[in-house]
Amino acid sequence: METQVFGGEPREARPARPVMRAMTLGFRGKCPHCGEGKLFSSFLKTVDRCETCGEEMHHHRADDLPAYLVVLVVGHIVVGAFMGIEAASTLSTWQHLAIWIPLTIFSALALIRPIKGAVVGLQWANYMHGFGGEDDLLESHPET
Repeated sequence: METQVFGGEPREARPARPVMRAMTLGFRGKCPHCGEGKLFSSFLKTVDRCETCGEEMHHHRADDLPAYLVVLVVGHIVVGAFMGIEAASTLSTWQHLAIWIPLTIFSALALIRPIKGAVVGLQWANYMHGFGGEDDLLESHPET
């Protein structure tokens, strides 16, 4: 029976990486491998390589998932809070705008970086997108 391969090596040959630990470290902006080095070089740009342990981060592919997750979380909180306030009070339109627009923008900006870090940590823990030592292009398109 042939061993199924995920990311360059047989899956059972690689050591398990704790997913929740990696995601928590990423959420805190730390390297998911060592937990010491920083994950971001600027607001949303990840470092190419951890300055502490040397783990390469440049090949992660968080893409749009962090933005979708932020919209999901912030949308549920803001819409729920808006509907609760609307049912309990009689605020004017400009008062609602003065409350909900800044709250939405601040919440989205506060969450995007931690959520992106958690997504990078998830990818690292599951040996996804280069974190397993493979080349993504060769893996997804072996004929090229």
